[in-house]
Amino acid sequence: MIKIPPYLQKGDTVGLVCPAGYMTLDKVQTCIATLQEWGYKVKVGKTVGGDSQTYFSGTDEERLNDFQLMLDDDEIKTVLCARGGYGMGRIIDKIDFKKFKKQPKWIVGYSDITVLHSHLYSNYYISSLHSPMAGAFNEEGFKNEFVLSLKNALEGKKIKYQCEAHEYNRKGEAVGELVGGNLALLAHLVGTDSDIKTRGKILFIEDVGEYLYNIDRMMHQLKRSGKIARLAGLIFGGFTEVKDTDRPFGNTVLEILKDIVKEYSYPVCFDFPVSHTDRNYALKVGVGYKLKVGKTKVTLEE
Repeated sequence: MIKIPPYLQKGDTVGLVCPAGYMTLDKVQTCIATLQEWGYKVKVGKTVGGDSQTYFSGTDEERLNDFQLMLDDDEIKTVLCARGGYGMGRIIDKIDFKKFKKQPKWIVGYSDITVLHSHLYSNYYISSLHSPMAGAFNEEGFKNEFVLSLKNALEGKKIKYQCEAHEYNRKGEAVGELVGGNLALLAHLVGTDSDIKTRGKILFIEDVGEYLYNIDRMMHQLKRSGKIARLAGLIFGGFTEVKDTDRPFGNTVLEILKDIVKEYSYPVCFDFPVSHTDRNYALKVGVGYKLKVGKTKVTLEE
């Protein structure tokens, strides 16, 4: 059975860290203030708003050390990654999870943090939270249902989400552990120690800023590696800011996704609110869910 980290209590401390891309300190202020309003203390890592002059929030060693400190700090009960970007794949194999295995805590984030979610699930069978990060709190985002879904998840409230049916949906019901994340990262993790087994699982996938041909290529990579053949169910989230080449690829992103799974019979949901936009529900990776893809609506619940 999946290990569930302890849910947060009032007065617990949330660690804020940038293990991948750089983020300025002013971009996390609303997040910090909101977490405090929720009743939590906040400890900010050195990689948040540091003096890095590159894409990364620090050197590999600096990012590794900062994340390791958060992971091993007994006071910190949840580690919230302020942003994704790129960089987890450069340090994941050097992180020491010995103490974490004995005293798991919630690891929160998405996008590049897919590497962490998959690694924790595959190697230690510990749940984590694929959810909004610090930037989502800005511009009054802290008031929306998606950021609030993070609060509810951290507090241990049972999850039940709904969305409208999509014309490409394949109706049905599925029960299984929920795994997945960013398509690019899932494809890049194939064959590594962070690769996930998907048989009998509910897989969710989203991505941003990719060319149509690259989405097609990565989906075929998942298909060829056996990741989508024996699923219990499949959830396609948002595929946003999609780009095309000068000579058109020939299919829309939805047509690409629909075509790749046409030979299977499990239920499939399109346009579920998990994405690089503000429509991004908090999802507990590794936890058992029930997916119902109906005629007029889709529900996903623990």
